[in-house]
Amino acid sequence: MADAADTELDEVETATPEPVLLRSDVEGVAGLTLNRPEQFNALSRELLGALQAELDRIKDDPATRVVVITGQGRAFCAGHDMKEIAQQRERDKLTELFGQCSRVMLSLTRLPQPVIALVDGIAAAAGCQLVAACDLALATTNARFATSGVKYGLFCSTPMVALSRNLPRKPAMEMLLTGDFIEADDAYRLGLVNQVVAPDRLEEAFDGLVARLLDKPREVLALGKRAYYRQLEMGLEEAYDFTTQVIVDNALGRDFEEGLAAFIEKRRPEWPA
Repeated sequence: MADAADTELDEVETATPEPVLLRSDVEGVAGLTLNRPEQFNALSRELLGALQAELDRIKDDPATRVVVITGQGRAFCAGHDMKEIAQQRERDKLTELFGQCSRVMLSLTRLPQPVIALVDGIAAAAGCQLVAACDLALATTNARFATSGVKYGLFCSTPMVALSRNLPRKPAMEMLLTGDFIEADDAYRLGLVNQVVAPDRLEEAFDGLVARLLDKPREVLALGKRAYYRQLEMGLEEAYDFTTQVIVDNALGRDFEEGLAAFIEKRRPEWPA
């Protein structure tokens, strides 16, 4: 009996821990699933590192057309791992941690592929930031959003960057100053998410959105996403000068050549691979 117990104990001790991030690839769609359900998918250093590594792999992969981020379990993402922060509350470690998170958010913006957040459950603090940093977001009626750090004495300064670029000023400030949750319908009304559906319709809504993206030329979507985020930070005249050059280059490219021919010939375009 002792030998059997020892063997069982050895198997438990040598069991491979679950990865903190899961990846799946199906027909050009890369799925990234935050996989810390017992911690409500809090963004630990390990999880941020895994996210960054996958985003770095995806950005140069022409086979990946769309990226989707979701969470395992009852939450999308509860923000930073507060227990981890409590154990490493030193200036250099905090600078490294919050800088690491900011780099992940920037990587989402700079990724050539469209990124969709699928939110079923809470998205709080840096989790709300993650939703705001994605290009598109679908939510279920179970979803709730907050920049809740202020309730614990930590203003959501870095989540504020993405949030304030999604929401009007007054609602953004209300979320930041109160830390209160807003419901999915309010998130839709304010522009944080694109659509709210019943939980059992999330997959259907996602498939429909992905289909609308996949029938567009890959290079043109990448060009458009890059230009969109660059012009947002420019003054009006500079933005028009910049986007004039972007649209001229686009108009001279092979994708528009095919699209123009398809329009004239009254057929569906066949985009170059």
